[in-house]
Amino acid sequence: MTFKKKLSVFTAVTVAVVFAPAMALAQQAAQAAATNKFDTNGWLAAAAAFAIGIAALGGTTAQGRATSAALEGIARQPSAAPRIQTPMILGLALIESLVLFAFVVAFLLQGKIQLG
Repeated sequence: MTFKKKLSVFTAVTVAVVFAPAMALAQQAAQAAATNKFDTNGWLAAAAAFAIGIAALGGTTAQGRATSAALEGIARQPSAAPRIQTPMILGLALIESLVLFAFVVAFLLQGKIQLG
């Protein structure tokens, strides 16, 4: 075997040894990127569902307690009903706005989900 043939065989083997694993790892990275995209979309969907659930639970609990306290105050002193009713309605509106903000955040998270 001549030196040129040995050099060409050595070069071919070196190229195969160096570049074959790199191509295999590149394929795995592409598959991992696709898998990571779907994992991210799943977590975004779960975060949107969690945001809506917690906001609805917290909002309804707070509204129930606020209404209960206002009605107890009105029952104890009916003449104070107008002074209690206005702040109660304002408080209920603010509580409901927090729930609506969570609803908007959930839709924004859902908008980041890319299917396909």
